[in-house]
Amino acid sequence: MNEPALAILLDMDWLFLVGTAAFSVSGYLVGVKKRFDLLGVLIVAILTAIGGGIVRDVLLNRVPVVFRDASPVSVIVATLGLAWLFSLHKSWSAAMHRVFVVADSIGLIAFSLAGAQVGLDHSLNLFGVLCVGFITAVGGGVIRDMMVNDVPFILDRDFYGTVAILMAGLLYLAQAWGWSGTGVTWLLFLLGLVIRLVAHGRDFRLPRV
Repeated sequence: MNEPALAILLDMDWLFLVGTAAFSVSGYLVGVKKRFDLLGVLIVAILTAIGGGIVRDVLLNRVPVVFRDASPVSVIVATLGLAWLFSLHKSWSAAMHRVFVVADSIGLIAFSLAGAQVGLDHSLNLFGVLCVGFITAVGGGVIRDMMVNDVPFILDRDFYGTVAILMAGLLYLAQAWGWSGTGVTWLLFLLGLVIRLVAHGRDFRLPRV
């Protein structure tokens, strides 16, 4: 493997772990909001963090990453331990809602880019990369929302799913034009995060049918 390809792989590994930690927090907070017991909170947090990746890997006919690499599970355990240590479970408030939005947004963007990279590594076309990035980004959140009997974000909330598709497409175009490396990866991550947070803050929505 040449050095640029290795650098991209390492960047995406970091993004994958960042997304895992962020989605662990968002799942944890949803469990707290719903007043689940300890096991319920753990299940919601874990499925939020790994659900999208498992669905993606099944579609790509490969063993899910979490069954081969202990890093995601270690990150989930460490993140939930910190969430408990900082008493995020004590109450649901406006501040906790903001933490949830930021954590969920970080997970969304990180997983959309990491998932899109998996599609590129499998030599998928643009549509395939968009699908894989989208599924990785929103799959865990959809599973989480269905488990707690909420309407999934992607069906009626601002630019949630749209941002995931946009960032996957931008990564595809960047690599098609020969732009790669740490700077490009993290620039796309920051761009996607800003778009998502601005869209949420201003309540941007796609037209309703």
